[in-house]
Amino acid sequence: MHVLLTGGGGMLASSIAEAWASRRPDDALTVLSRRDVDLKDAAATRSAISAAAPDTVIHTAAFVGGIGDKTARPLPYLLDNLRIDASVLDAVVAEEVPGYLYTASAAAYPASAPNPIVEDALFAGRLEPANEGYGLAKLAGLTAVGYAARQTGRAYRAILPSNLYGPRDTFDPTRSHLIASTIFKAHSAREAGSDQVEVWGDGTARREFTYAPDLAAWIADAIDDLADWPVHMNVGAGVDHSIRDFYEIAAATVGFDGELAFDPTKPSGVPQRLIDSTLARQHGWAPRTDIREGMAACYASFLARTATGDLR
Repeated sequence: MHVLLTGGGGMLASSIAEAWASRRPDDALTVLSRRDVDLKDAAATRSAISAAAPDTVIHTAAFVGGIGDKTARPLPYLLDNLRIDASVLDAVVAEEVPGYLYTASAAAYPASAPNPIVEDALFAGRLEPANEGYGLAKLAGLTAVGYAARQTGRAYRAILPSNLYGPRDTFDPTRSHLIASTIFKAHSAREAGSDQVEVWGDGTARREFTYAPDLAAWIADAIDDLADWPVHMNVGAGVDHSIRDFYEIAAATVGFDGELAFDPTKPSGVPQRLIDSTLARQHGWAPRTDIREGMAACYASFLARTATGDLR
């Protein structure tokens, strides 16, 4: 099998490339990053996919960031992601690529969906306001995958992961997700001798985070069975934690013994987001990394990258 993987500089794609090398050494993997092609450029994207002539495209590339940036600048999270996803899927269909895996997001689910959230909850209500631009783009992307699968009869599928974290996450404070942010803030407070860390919200909101290397290993192992998957499928860790929990684990991981200063005037999103991954478990999904083990691995990566000055 020859797979083309987009988003080569990102956390999930980097984890997939590592898993591929160890688990499928005899199968070809072409990795595209933003240095290779601007996926917003439809002509350049089709040229790159045509030249590679893959059997399957795994599309992980996206414009991503934390809740603060998504709230302040929602437009690129909607429009850039729509452009990226349209370029890739148009090229996949036009080049008659047999298989396509699109990584959507649980942000595509309505804010009011009952937890654990099942796939049937798509389109059942308004999205979370703080995450709406990104969520709308992902909802459009996975809908287009369903259309393409029906129109072509090919193995075009979408997964909806929970929030992801891992050693290759970005720790840049302007763009980091929650877990990377907790590690960065706790470490910075310890280094500065500060006695507190600011936390947006009251700390009670609950989130599910899946360790990216676990998801990557499953994708590498299961991609041969893509045609047997449902068109849309949740993939999550199966357990959630409060925002307070994540900050407390981060503090213990980095050795920060100060206090958490909660700011309930700042947005914290929906009270809970936990997805139901029953379908994925029927297709071999079995996450294995505990949140404390995973955050320790993230902190080790953070320290190594701090030494080089590259927190992207």
